[in-house]
Order: sequence, then structure tokens, then C-alpha cells
Amino acid sequence: MTTDVTSTEDYIALAGRWGADDYVPLPVVLSHGEGAWVTDLNGRRHLDFLAGYSALNFGHRHPAIVAAAKAQLDRLTLTSRMFHHDQFAPFCRELAELTGTERVLPSNSGGEAVDSAVKIARKWAYRVKGVPDGAAEIVVAGSNFHGRTTTIVSFSTDATVHDGFGPYTPGFRVVPYGDIDALREAVGVNTAAVLLEPIQAEAGVVVPPKGYFAEVRQLCDDTGTLLVADEVQSGLARTGATLALDHEGVRADLYTLGKALSGGLMPVSAVAGRADVIGVLKPGEHGSTFGGNPLACAVGRAAVRLLATGEFQERSRELGTYLHGRLNELDSVAEVRGRGLWANVRIAEGHPKGRAVSEALLERGLLCKVADENLRVSPPLVITREELDSGIDAIADVLG
Repeated sequence: MTTDVTSTEDYIALAGRWGADDYVPLPVVLSHGEGAWVTDLNGRRHLDFLAGYSALNFGHRHPAIVAAAKAQLDRLTLTSRMFHHDQFAPFCRELAELTGTERVLPSNSGGEAVDSAVKIARKWAYRVKGVPDGAAEIVVAGSNFHGRTTTIVSFSTDATVHDGFGPYTPGFRVVPYGDIDALREAVGVNTAAVLLEPIQAEAGVVVPPKGYFAEVRQLCDDTGTLLVADEVQSGLARTGATLALDHEGVRADLYTLGKALSGGLMPVSAVAGRADVIGVLKPGEHGSTFGGNPLACAVGRAAVRLLATGEFQERSRELGTYLHGRLNELDSVAEVRGRGLWANVRIAEGHPKGRAVSEALLERGLLCKVADENLRVSPPLVITREELDSGIDAIADVLG
């Protein structure tokens, strides 16, 4: 069956008829992308100030990543973990070397990586720490966003993400983000891990208090507890460092990685960390049909090679300083939070807010997410200063 669909309105209507209502997209249908720009069905170009929530750190269709994917498509795309393939071991080694870790467990989505880290932490608690079977707890922070699986939403404090999906998975304790005293109270003899975002993404790019993670690390060391850093959105150069936790001078026992690891081409994620911790998994205890497949590993290796040069980390640091400086100069802005090329902009009272701002920016050729009084700015790291100026000028014009 073919469907004669040519217009923006037709495509949007078709999506409304056949697709689930899990998103309310802006009224634009994109068809092409290159670098920091995308083009819609009508041939109009738009500057991307969201970058797929950091999945497009390298921009749309980065040549090196596209070339790696095309080359692998001509060779081998999927085997099974019952067989070795020639991309798996190099991918694991190169990602471990980039992140300063010892072992890698590949998977697909960021949520799958977090679920895998939860399983590893629990298995480690039973086999190594001596926690009674079924009693392991993981301490998390309120306002977190770690994914949307049934286990992960069980410890979300966001009603939209959490409510209506019970019964919920037990074994989690929630404390306020950045509150070390509350964390100390929550960690006990049965605590397997503390799972935190180095910067809380969906809560509004919340940077932790200075010294917080050093105290978290010390607490975990003192109590024999794992520290798991969810770097799915904050990692891989978004904040100006390979890992956002690097800014704190702290190392985690496990990291969850994703989004930018995909190069914006296909789902690629991983858990990376200590060999003795990931090593608690034995054959048959965990698996994934597509996790670590040849095509994903080839794409991931290309992303790792780009990060290994340090160019993208440096771009995020330098352009991030410029971005934050310009945003802070706007009278319409009450507060700017974030790090690197990643900012949450709180709109001042008396200025336009909400979805209408996103729609007005769309009319000016800028793709940006606005929720309530907050505007999210996270452009691809390939963006130029001139392109940044263009986007900021559009924001200033719309906010007044």
C-alpha cells in the first residue's frame, strides 16, 4: 500500500492517525540534516538548538560517522553474541580507553544501559558485599530522569513519567539532589549503589553544589557502596569534558553512556566501569539481541575517535562560555544554568513563556524546546559562533 502524502499538514495528520500520542511535536516535518542545520519539506532551513537531547553532539550526518556506517553496511550488520565479530572488541577497548574505565557492556538505548547498571549493582551487592538476596537498595535523587522503562519510572518523582504505570519496582530510595546529609541518612548496610546524574538533565540542567560529588564518593568508599554516574545525556563532550563527572575530579564505579555514542545515526549505549564490578555478570545472566552489533560498534568507534582528539570537548568549553555570557546579557532572562554548550534558561517575568515561544522560534528558523518558563539550549557541538549568535538573536527577539 502506498500513501500519497506530500504536504506538511498531510504528514502531521498521518502521524496523528497512525502513531501513538506520546509526543506533541512542533508543526514542522524535517527531511534533511547537515551539521547544525535541518531542512523541512518546504525546503526551509532551521538551526537546531536541541541536538536530539545530546544525541547529535557531532551534528547531523557527520561525515566520519556516516562513512563508518556505510562501510559497515557493506560488510556485516548483525550476528549474535553467540559469535565474535571484528568490531566488538575494538569498540569496547576504545570506549574504555576514552573514559578511563576497564570493561564495557554494550547495549542499545540509554534506558537499557541504566537498567543494566541496576542489575549489575544488585548482583554485585549479593555476590561481593554480602547483602541478603532480594534486599539490595539503590539510592537515587529526586527530579531525576534516567529513562522510561517500568523499573526506572518506579523511582521517578515526575508525575507525568511515573503515574499510572504501577505496580512499581521496589528497592529504591529517593533523596533530594545535592543534599549530602539526606544521602548519608539513606545509605545503609543493604545499599548496593548510589545512582546519580552528574548534571540533572530534564530537571533543568541542574549543576550540583560545589564539592557534592567528592562527598558522595567518600560516602560510597566509606560504606562499600557503588557510585553509578548516569552520563547518557551529560557525557561525551556535552559539558566541555569527556564525562561531566570529570569536572568534579571524581571517578564513578560505573558509567551509563548513550545518545552521543550513537553519532546521531542509530541506538548505541553502554555501561562502562570497573572490571571487578561488571565482571559479576556470568554468561547467560544478561544479554541483548542488538546490543554490541557490528553496525552499532562501527558507528560507536567513529564517535569515540572524534572524541579522542579533544576537539569537541574544547569547542563545548569555549563556545559554552560565549553562549552563557550572551544569554546572561538578555533582559528577558532571569537565570542561566548549565555547563559547556548546555543551558537551561529561565525566562523572566513579563516575557513570553511556554510552547508559544517554541512556535515563535520555529517561525524564525530556530528549533528549541520551551517548557513552562524554561528554555533548553543544547546545540550540536559543531555549531559556529556566528550560528550561535543567530540563534541567540532569535531568542532575544521572541522573548522581547
